[in-house]
Amino acid sequence: MMKPDTQPQSSGVASEEHAKSVEHGSWGRAWKVDLFSLVAVILLLCFAPFLVFFFVVTCEQYQCSISHCLIDVFSGDSTLLSLWDRTPSFSWTAAQIYSIWVMFQVVLYMCLPDITHKFLPGYVGGVQDGARTPAGLVNKYQINGLQSWIITHVLWLANAHYFHWFSPTIIIDNWIPLLWCTNILGYCVSTFVFIKAHLFPTNPEDCKFSGNIFYDYMMGIEFNPRIGQWFDFKLFFNGRPGIIAWTLINLSYASKQMELYGYVTNSMILVNVLQAVYVLDFFWNEAWYLKTIDICHDHFGWYLGWGDCVWLPFLYTLQGLYLVYNPIQLTIPQATGVLILGLAGYYIFRSTNHQKDFFRRNEGNCLIWGQKPTFIECKYHSSDGKTHKSKLLTSGFWGLARHFNYTGDLMGCLAYCAACGGTHLLPYFYFVYMTILLVHRCVRDEHRCGCKYGDDWKRYTDAVPNRLIPGIF
Repeated sequence: MMKPDTQPQSSGVASEEHAKSVEHGSWGRAWKVDLFSLVAVILLLCFAPFLVFFFVVTCEQYQCSISHCLIDVFSGDSTLLSLWDRTPSFSWTAAQIYSIWVMFQVVLYMCLPDITHKFLPGYVGGVQDGARTPAGLVNKYQINGLQSWIITHVLWLANAHYFHWFSPTIIIDNWIPLLWCTNILGYCVSTFVFIKAHLFPTNPEDCKFSGNIFYDYMMGIEFNPRIGQWFDFKLFFNGRPGIIAWTLINLSYASKQMELYGYVTNSMILVNVLQAVYVLDFFWNEAWYLKTIDICHDHFGWYLGWGDCVWLPFLYTLQGLYLVYNPIQLTIPQATGVLILGLAGYYIFRSTNHQKDFFRRNEGNCLIWGQKPTFIECKYHSSDGKTHKSKLLTSGFWGLARHFNYTGDLMGCLAYCAACGGTHLLPYFYFVYMTILLVHRCVRDEHRCGCKYGDDWKRYTDAVPNRLIPGIF
């Protein structure tokens, strides 16, 4: 959240200070917080929960029309208090549903070692090494997310067609009470890891204290908070209760459409299919995910803890919720265009990430687009004083832009939103948010890389001058 300086210092006193910071492995999360970052953190802590609440309530009471809701409030026809009074509150039924859900995912995560990698060609599961931490550690992870997703969805479909233990619309029928439950868990987890970092951190050398309680609470102190050997907070909350629920939530939305209207629109089918492709891709490549920014650089605090419990399941699924209240049947050309945009975005996203992974696994001894890859070799230091080397790919998709995978990701996000038509703004919040998030990640990541690699990073940015869009940005 700090205002970044993506250009590394290269001479004089600044270069000497930079060298000292890199020598001690200070790459990673910010150590000091400026006023702008502090204000941004406090605003997010205060208003992000209310933004989620506002969007969900707007859908329930105004059919997802933000403008109608705001007009009613400013004209006096409604007040914030009347909106609150008309909104369902916490319920013990929702608490039981959510408790069973989280505990079920804990059991799948902790108690069922992965076997899918033994019979799925190309899938990497089981125990895998993570990336090297700033302190020089390499953690091991139990990769079984795909197995957990399959078991969960098989049981969901079996219930819907055979057992009938609960209604397929159970999620949306308890949507706002579940919002209360997810907030409770999000804040409990974030507070627990904050206290844990002060009293009994998993690895003190990978803790970072900025000196500001608000920033530390939001961005996290511990790099990899764990309970025991295998329960890793970051991997579990990033990849289990929220993302596995994503496709179930969409299925619940589709079931609600069928219940209300007697049919499921092609726009709802598109949203379910395109987002399911993204979710399945995440779990198929969970081992690769260990090398991405969330696991490699972010510390675990409110930003990830509350965000994974609340922000992800409630705001990443806005398109499906919108279509429950506004069923839209796209024309064949419209549906085809949305499908092509979504699949093209996914192809770019996956192919770009695959090129980097392929390049790393073969240590540069491979072909990218039929040619030997070009790269910049960089050195960096961990806090244990050891020197390590990395190769930064500068050909293929990675020669077009430094974060071209994000470009594909944003194309997919736009496709989800476009499936909802163009009459309301709410479904497009996801695309706007993801654009801000990914651009901010570009800046944060490049600031870290500048600190980590020093002058080598300058050579890399000179070789690949574009961030997201070739020739534009």
